[in-house]
Parts: sequence; structure tokens; C-alpha cells
Amino acid sequence: MLPQEIIRAKRDGKTLTDEQIAFFVKGITNSTVTEGQIAAFAMAVYFNGMCLQERVALTRNMMHSGSVLNWDDLNLPGPVVDKHSTGGVSDMVSLMLGPMVAACGGYVPMISGRGLGHTGGTLDKFESIQGYNTSPDMQTFRDVVKHTGVAIIGQTGDLAPADKRFYGIRDVTATVDSMPLITASILSKKLAAGLDALAMDVKTGSGAFMSTLDDAKGLAQSIVKVANQAGVRTSATITDMNQPLGSTAGNAVEMVEAVDYLTGKSRNPRLHEVTMALCAQMLTLTGLAGNDADARQQLQRVLDNGKAAEKFGQMVHALGGPANFVEQPMQSMPAAPLVLPVFANTSGYIGEIATRELGLVVVELGGGRTNPADPVDHAVGLTDLPELGQYIEKGQPLAMVHARSDQDAERAAEQLRACVTIQTEEPAPPGVVYETITPEQAASIQID
Repeated sequence: MLPQEIIRAKRDGKTLTDEQIAFFVKGITNSTVTEGQIAAFAMAVYFNGMCLQERVALTRNMMHSGSVLNWDDLNLPGPVVDKHSTGGVSDMVSLMLGPMVAACGGYVPMISGRGLGHTGGTLDKFESIQGYNTSPDMQTFRDVVKHTGVAIIGQTGDLAPADKRFYGIRDVTATVDSMPLITASILSKKLAAGLDALAMDVKTGSGAFMSTLDDAKGLAQSIVKVANQAGVRTSATITDMNQPLGSTAGNAVEMVEAVDYLTGKSRNPRLHEVTMALCAQMLTLTGLAGNDADARQQLQRVLDNGKAAEKFGQMVHALGGPANFVEQPMQSMPAAPLVLPVFANTSGYIGEIATRELGLVVVELGGGRTNPADPVDHAVGLTDLPELGQYIEKGQPLAMVHARSDQDAERAAEQLRACVTIQTEEPAPPGVVYETITPEQAASIQID
């Protein structure tokens, strides 16, 4: 079998066999397929797509290109379940979701990524905490999952190595935004974690990679169809990213908001709605709850009685962070030397937020990266972010900037004001959860 003949077949619009896909993925993993051939293959898929059988084969083979975790030997008394988001601004859902589901009896081995471009990364947020180990050995990872119910770490080199090489080449050949390739990339990593179930959060809007609702729905349907076909019960919830999800954007500042959420000090309503929806999906997918109402009752209970916050604190300490992190989060995280308000230039209602550009304000402050090798300043960011429909008076703060210097703060203030449109008429209240596609709906989904 020759790589160029597989490329030719896909270039000509033919359906690849499982054997052809397995051969090509093996070549990606062991480098017998060149970067040029991978780029050509990606472009052929970009233009000609993949049918369901091909998407499942690509996902399974990339998933099995490295280690696949198995939890059977631990005799866990509950299901292994996880969540994945396609990324956005102020999206700290994972920080609360893992401990909440663990407090309800689930086991959450969450393998997360770093931020890239305008989106924040869960891993960067945890690296704000002094001592927290995002790269523990596999035995430590398994022990923390077993004894705490949740561990949030970074991707190891053993999990889906084919995807790592494939994605790097797609990133520089304008082939990232291919529905079949996005599906296989997301699922190969998540399914390699040995899950019983997966809840997907597919973002749509000005701060999402899938900017239109149609594109987001297409990706959600593809993920649900392929994952269920691959044997993992999966749902996908389409949520709004036309404004930041929470009240903060950055690393340490989002970690503080997550702690405040878990302890009940404050809960942004939009953030709460998405977190509860995804947690509820995880409980119903695994049978930990009989229905959505039952799931939400359980989740509210572990928030109210402090068990979710307790799980979070246990996880942080088990992975090297301080034992009192939940009680005193800023004792072990960096704080920016300057915290300055960004004043509104006019009065009116917040009518539009350029969310992607707002995320890039944080990047320019140093809180994100445009290159995977870039260092991150965990202290900088934005707090008290405005919401669509909010009325603001001229001279009132739109947000607070956490910066290293006056120059950085002034530049961020100017950029932030440019991201926000203020209008005289009150806009219609925006929604946040649009639709959930369940495993039961997977059979009726058609993949071209």
C-alpha cells in the first residue's frame, strides 16, 4: 500500500477503506508518511470530506495510535466520564464541572490543553497555582482519579500521538477547519482516556471557532454520530459565545471566579447555566441521574453542601497545590501589580461584543499565546466584564484591567473599548444554551 495512492483516492472523491486509513495513520505515527503527504491528504479531505465510515475509522485509528487508558483494574464504583469544549473566552466550565460531577459519584479523568489564539486553556489556568503538577506520572494520575474522583492534567505524549503530528501540519496548511478532521482530532484524544461517556460543548458566535449556528450544529452532529458509533455514549450541547461566558478572562482571575462559583460567593448566571447543562448531561449519560431534573437537583445539592468545593480542594492538593487553596486562592497565585478601570466613553446598552477580539486583549497583555511555545503571564487579565444588554453610564467602568505596566493597561483599555458596541436601544436578551443532541438522536443523523 502506498501513501500517494491513498491521497490520490481521496483527491478523486473516493471512499477510503478502513485498511487504507489504518495504514495512513500508522505512517503518521511512525513518520513513514512525510509531512508533504500528510498535508496533501488533509487538503484532499478538506475539499472532499469523509463519510461516516471514514470518520469512525480515522477516529479509532488515531485513538489507538498510542496508549488507551483502561480503568477496569481500579474497580471504580462509578462511571468514567468527561467533557470537552471547542473553546472560547472566559470558558472556565471545566474547573467547576469536574469536581461537581465527582461529588455526584462520577470519575473524571480530564486531559486538557493549553490556550492558543484568542481562547484560554484549562491547563494554563491550573498552572497559575503554585506547585500544581499538570504533568504527573500515570500512576499518580490514576491514584488521584480513584481517591478524589477527578484529576485535571495535560495531554501526555502517549495519548493519540498521531493527532499531535497531524494537527501541527493542519495548523500550517489551512486545513484545521475541516469537519471530519476536527471530529477525529477531538474524539481520538478524548476516547483514548477510556471513557464510558462524553459531554461535548460546541461553541458558536463571535468568540467561537464555529462562528455560525449551522457550522456548530454540523460539528455537534458529526461528533455525536461518530463517538456513539465508536462505542462511547456522547451528547453535544451547542452554547453561545457571542460574549464572554463568565465575568473574568485570564488565568489566575478565572481560577478565582471558579473558586467563588464553587463556594457560592458569586455565580455568573450564564456561566452557571452552561455548567449545569453540561454536568447534567454527564450524569444522565452515565445513569447517575434518571433525568435532567434529577441531575440538576443532585448538582445543586453538592454546590450547596460544599462537597463540590471540597473535591476541588482535594484535587488541587493531591496534584501538588496547597491544602488551603479553596480558602485562600490568591496566597498561591500571582497578582498583577496594576488593576485599573476601563471607562465607557458614552452611555447606553451593551449591544454587541467582539468576543474573539476581547480574548486577544488578554493575549496581548501576556495572558495567552499565539505560538504553542510562548510563555504565559498567569497574573494578567480582565475582570468585571460587561454583558450584552447591560446599561452603562458614560464614565462608568466597562471592566477592570490587570496589567504589568501603565502602558499595557492603557493599550488594553483602548482595545477593550473597541470590542464593545454601546447603543441607545435595549437589545433582546441573548440565550446561552441553544440545543442538546443526545445519543438517542444519533441514529437519525445523516453524515454525507
